[in-house]
Amino acid sequence: MSGMPEVTLRDQTLEKILPEDAFSRMDEMDDRVFYEKDRFVEHLDSLALSTVEKITGDLIVEESPVILDLMAGWDSHIPPRVRPSRVVGLGLNANELEENKALTEVVLHDLNANPRLPFDENTFDVVLNTVSVDYMTRPYDVFRDVARILKPGGLFLVLFSNRMFPQKAVKLWKESGEKDRITLVEDFFRASHAFEKPKVFLSKGRPRPGDDKYAHLGIPSDPVYAVYGEKRAEEGMKKSRPELHVAACGEMAGGNLQARMKTIKDNLCCPHCGQRMKKWAVPQSPFCTWDAEFMYICFHDECPYLQRGWEVMGKQGNMGLSYRFMYDPVRDASLTVPVPTLDALKESIVEEGDEF
Repeated sequence: MSGMPEVTLRDQTLEKILPEDAFSRMDEMDDRVFYEKDRFVEHLDSLALSTVEKITGDLIVEESPVILDLMAGWDSHIPPRVRPSRVVGLGLNANELEENKALTEVVLHDLNANPRLPFDENTFDVVLNTVSVDYMTRPYDVFRDVARILKPGGLFLVLFSNRMFPQKAVKLWKESGEKDRITLVEDFFRASHAFEKPKVFLSKGRPRPGDDKYAHLGIPSDPVYAVYGEKRAEEGMKKSRPELHVAACGEMAGGNLQARMKTIKDNLCCPHCGQRMKKWAVPQSPFCTWDAEFMYICFHDECPYLQRGWEVMGKQGNMGLSYRFMYDPVRDASLTVPVPTLDALKESIVEEGDEF
């Protein structure tokens, strides 16, 4: 993490070496005062929220689970296919919690004032924390206490994005990049010494829904990051949870990929989504080894090859990267070109007839 001492020991965490003001905030007003204002708004776009629900539904494998929604609001994003026996919402705004139809119980409690959770040990099968970990001023204490109230083998699922109330998000979170934030949440888990090694999943770079108020700006859907771990348990008490993935849309039907790859030279269409690729000027550089002055790249933002790429690259440790399909007309070769954002490389698109 930028500006921090390097941690090399496997069992060492950042907790003891972070700056004293790491979890300070611009607005240190009592949280109970700040959150007494009702905020019946969605904090993510509709596609991101559906992704949150899918992740939550996929990971909760218990029948009739007892669930704690930690730092809850008016929607817990628990899909209908999950049939909990009890859902406790712990938060600060009574009106929002009362409107949350998923909750069977409401608890008003300020985690930043007192990270000790008002529940007995081994109470919950699942603890959810959705888009609020960035507001915790004592996260290490909170994660340790979540481990206390979880049953052995229980799931703690932390979901976050890149949106926040900047005045209430802690300094360390705001000053960290996306990889650092993932590392930070992993460290909260690790420092408790009570969880199995946390897993990470991200959904990023997907097209923003057409009816979203920001769709006209061309920015992608809000990213969703999931860091989750199970409380350590005896072998027989461990759960079998699936590997996460978000299905890509726009997959071509009919034929097979190999057959479509053979037709690229003739139709210049992406074999993954069928969209015609765009001519792209190869950057001029003494280090460039490509034979062609131009390549053809699929710039279709809903291409499943691109959408799956965020997940594939993330699992390889390359968080925040995906790739697009590229075709070299000189060598009649199919290639992959990495991209950090949906806009990357688009500045070099060349319209037919504009060659230089």
